[in-house]
Amino acid sequence: MFRKFPGKLSSPIAAAAFLMATSAIGPGFLTQTAVFTRQLLASFGFIILISILLDIGAQLNIWRIVTKGGKPAQEIVNGLLPGAGHVLTVMITLGGLAFNTGNLAGAGLGLSALLDFDVKTGALISAGIAVMLFLTGNLLSWLDRFARVLGFLMIGLTLYVVFVSVPPVGEAVYRTFIPERIDLTAILTLVGGTVGGYISFSGAHRLLDSGMRGDACQPAVQRAAVSAILLASVMRVLLFLAALGAIYSGLQPGTDNPAAMVFRHSAGVAGYRIFGLVMWSAAITSVVGSAYTSVSFLRTLHPFFSDRQRWVLVVFVLISLTIFLSVGQPVKILVYAGALNGFILPFSLGMMLLAVHSGRSGLAGHPRWLSVAGWLVVVATGWMGVRAISMMVG
Repeated sequence: MFRKFPGKLSSPIAAAAFLMATSAIGPGFLTQTAVFTRQLLASFGFIILISILLDIGAQLNIWRIVTKGGKPAQEIVNGLLPGAGHVLTVMITLGGLAFNTGNLAGAGLGLSALLDFDVKTGALISAGIAVMLFLTGNLLSWLDRFARVLGFLMIGLTLYVVFVSVPPVGEAVYRTFIPERIDLTAILTLVGGTVGGYISFSGAHRLLDSGMRGDACQPAVQRAAVSAILLASVMRVLLFLAALGAIYSGLQPGTDNPAAMVFRHSAGVAGYRIFGLVMWSAAITSVVGSAYTSVSFLRTLHPFFSDRQRWVLVVFVLISLTIFLSVGQPVKILVYAGALNGFILPFSLGMMLLAVHSGRSGLAGHPRWLSVAGWLVVVATGWMGVRAISMMVG
């Protein structure tokens, strides 16, 4: 069934890659990149490089284990320790709800910058677009097109801003390999923002929905996993270069919306409008990716969620919208969700690697080097989660 990858399966492979990449590129993704570029300048290139390697290690493990086992991540975890998959489902769903509230806030900010809408009006319009997408006839087909179109749009617009900002590319390349400063927190933050929480599972579960499972599909799964990380990383590098060019030309981005300052400094009012479109695209694709992935976990919890998937997706978005419209951007919720997010990846990946070593679920034969890379990511991101909690308590 999976012998001829270039034909029938090429679309699901690309779809999974774009869904994961656009889920990763959210409002926080834009802000993190601008903030760390301001702090580390050209040396931030080294941070991006190391985070890409860790991202690939985490994602290759998750996508291979999920598709080889032929089961969603929560079922694999449940098979090792009954009830643990339900815990993972709750973590993913609560984290997804909280972050979707922030994503809708980001979508509102994007439309505010693009079309001068009120932020809450922009969030309401964005939620309506997501609901319409979920209620379309062929959900997966429209989901795939949505992610691809907006993914290319974000990359194209940011590439233009890079061009007009005239970044010191030679310095950036040099410091990518010989950095003046290394910030471990920045590395761990980027890893968590790219493959943490629900994000890495979005593409893996999308592959399962397209019927990819078992040993025969693993070469294609590996290509899809690496392609997804590289897509997100292209956007990260472009944002880094745009910010670096703006800073080298005199910009001192503050803490209040530094990404918008980069776009406006580089391309004037047009740049600010471009930022609005990029921010909205990043936010709305993250809304869709978060809802889809969270519901893919809920589907195995009870037949109710599987039988009424479209309406559960709609309710998921509407709950997030209600929270935002009621209390504005819920900073405390997002802070606690961020701490929770830091534990999702080490918990889920660690449990799945234990399932591999236990020989259950038909997962024998997992590459040793990949397991080692996976455990390194588990330790690193687990430390990040503990550190986040200790900082909140302190």
